[in-house]
Amino acid sequence: MICRACGREERASEGYECRACRTCICVLCSMRGVEYCATCRTVAEAAATAGATAATTLAVGGNAALA
Repeated sequence: MICRACGREERASEGYECRACRTCICVLCSMRGVEYCATCRTVAEAAATAGATAATTLAVGGNAALA
């Protein structure tokens, strides 16, 4: 099996699951503290960036709907 966090075929079947979608993450990634696969991590980072942008816009007195 391929690790969905790092892309290697290194012991992914013996590893853990992504906390969001349950795909396989290898033992080495899970030992390094990786909890999410690359896809879920990208989605979470995009959502966090979008939320931070809206919060920053509101903090400086702008209108988030116009941003």
